[in-house]
Amino acid sequence: MNRESVREALALFRYVRPYRAQFIGALLLVGVLSGASTAFPYLFKLMIDSARNEAGGFHLPSSYLLAIMFGVLAIQVTVAFFRSYLFTIVGEKSIADIRKDIYGRMIMMPMEFFTQRRVGELSSRISADVGQIQDTIISVVPQIIRSILTFVICVVLILFISPQLTLLMLCMIPVTVLISYIFGKRVKNLSRRAQDQLAESGTVVQESLQGIANVKAFSNEWYEIRRYKKSIMESVRLALKSGFQQAIFNSLLLLSMFGTVILLIWYSAHLMQQGRLSYGDLTAFIIYTAFLSSTLANFADLYNQLQKSIGATQRVREILADSIENVNTTNEQLKPENRLSGKVSFNNISFSYPGRRDVTVLKNIQIDAESGQQIAIVGPSGAGKSTITALLLRFYEPDSGQLLFDGRAAGELPLAQLRMQMALVPQDVHLFGGTIYENILYGKPDATEAEIIEAAKKANAHDFISKFPEGYQTVVGERGIKLSGGQRQRIAIARAILKDPVILILDEATSSLDSESEALVQEALNNLMQNRTSFVIAHRLSTIRNADKIIVLEDGKVRESGTHQELLRIEQGLYKNMSRMQLSD
Repeated sequence: MNRESVREALALFRYVRPYRAQFIGALLLVGVLSGASTAFPYLFKLMIDSARNEAGGFHLPSSYLLAIMFGVLAIQVTVAFFRSYLFTIVGEKSIADIRKDIYGRMIMMPMEFFTQRRVGELSSRISADVGQIQDTIISVVPQIIRSILTFVICVVLILFISPQLTLLMLCMIPVTVLISYIFGKRVKNLSRRAQDQLAESGTVVQESLQGIANVKAFSNEWYEIRRYKKSIMESVRLALKSGFQQAIFNSLLLLSMFGTVILLIWYSAHLMQQGRLSYGDLTAFIIYTAFLSSTLANFADLYNQLQKSIGATQRVREILADSIENVNTTNEQLKPENRLSGKVSFNNISFSYPGRRDVTVLKNIQIDAESGQQIAIVGPSGAGKSTITALLLRFYEPDSGQLLFDGRAAGELPLAQLRMQMALVPQDVHLFGGTIYENILYGKPDATEAEIIEAAKKANAHDFISKFPEGYQTVVGERGIKLSGGQRQRIAIARAILKDPVILILDEATSSLDSESEALVQEALNNLMQNRTSFVIAHRLSTIRNADKIIVLEDGKVRESGTHQELLRIEQGLYKNMSRMQLSD
């Protein structure tokens, strides 16, 4: 725990600001609760001294003291209820705001952010780490404040009761603090490592369940079990190591506390023999000492929890402080000055992925597409075809060269306004787990039902959708698992048709389909490509014979360019060779 980490943790308390009235009210109630709790031992002293008629002076009747005790108890119970409820209000609402902000930041991060992190890790940040912060606001902070107040009040009262016993007890506090500091630091490091490892095991679960079809197809259940077992056992090892340090700490703390109690009882007996301490004083002192011991022990536990919270806070703050894309947070309409006609130019573009700067994926790419043209991109695996689509969508920025839309540099167009005029139909279609209606609606969230049905008809999807008992309200399952590949593709095409994009990107949209499904999907794609600038990444050359221009990539470079017929006339050409190989298949 250092100044910087504490400052970072306190920075998250800006989320408490909108609820500061409830928070301050709850803190005041914590003070009242501490005062009420520490009043009982002194009332016990008065009652015992009154019964034994010791310590001289005026004594209240025991019945009055009993009534006062029940009155204090009623106040304590009432205050405890409102304190707990107010902290819950503040905690739940502020944590909801944190979660909304974290998710909002995550969803607006550039693609580079997601390529360097796994989904399980990010899910852990928004659940486990934020949950740790929630515990801090609702539980740890109130307990710390209450412990401090209780400690101060108890020390003042025992000084009043017996300065000699108080000094003896306070001499043992530095020992307890030193033990807490040494072991708290060790527990913090081990706890953080254990928490990170637990998040890692969660990632294994998420990945294996998301790819369960592959797991079963390769008969690799044993491998995933072994992988998860290895991860979880490492988490257990770290947790046990942390528990071992915690056990040593607790034992030393117990030795310190009870050693102090033994010395106090011995010295108390000595003072009572001299008549310098009454039975009531001794009773109150012992109870206050128990309060102090409990408070000190609680401090150690709270310190460890605070350490964990600071670790969680740092990871959350990293996400909140990371740079994001300039995209919309509301359903903004397309502005006339940003409307495109569909002309696209790649001017000598070179590109390397952020995590692999040593590998140049695209090298001086020159591609020009006029408005409404169909540009096909072909080439062997690893040639850079899919990278073209990533740059078109501005998932990444080129290392050199310029990407132009209607003669304007891509950076001059607001990112959200540009992507509003583009649509992607990928090879591996991702459908959300809701209904068919909701998945098509994703292309244009404010579309009418009539528009959705019309888009489905153009995508050759309306007929098969209508055959389902629940029609458009059919739930597709996670990632569309309840539908066939061809059905998923046609829903993705309907989504793109509904969006009505100026620029369309088809990334091998028919490569994994059977002949019948491919024919239906290809017809839907032809409907979709009408009057739009289309970039078609194709594996099957038969699907792009009518393209206005075919770009042949190899090793990140444009090797050939032209129409289907022009490329076939190139002797020893790469396209001609690819065409010959597919025909022979």
